Amino acid sequence: MRTKTVNVAFQPNLLSDIDKVARSESRSRSELLREAARMYIERKKRWRRIFAFGKAAAARLKLSEADVSAEIRTYRRDKARAK
Repeated sequence: MRTKTVNVAFQPNLLSDIDKVARSESRSRSELLREAARMYIERKKRWRRIFAFGKAAAARLKLSEADVSAEIRTYRRDKARAK
């Protein structure tokens, strides 16, 4: 796979933490940062799908934001009472 080199600036303490984790996992700084970027991008995609699903479900069920908030409050209240 072809790669492209980029320059990224990190605060010294963050770079130190990155290097410690990379060493503890026996991998290079670049490998660690590539994996971190992949994980971040995948997480963003997953959240977009979750929100799209929720939006579609709310539209299908004709729920407003206030309806959802009320359900959350009810759930939390009932959960707290069950303790």
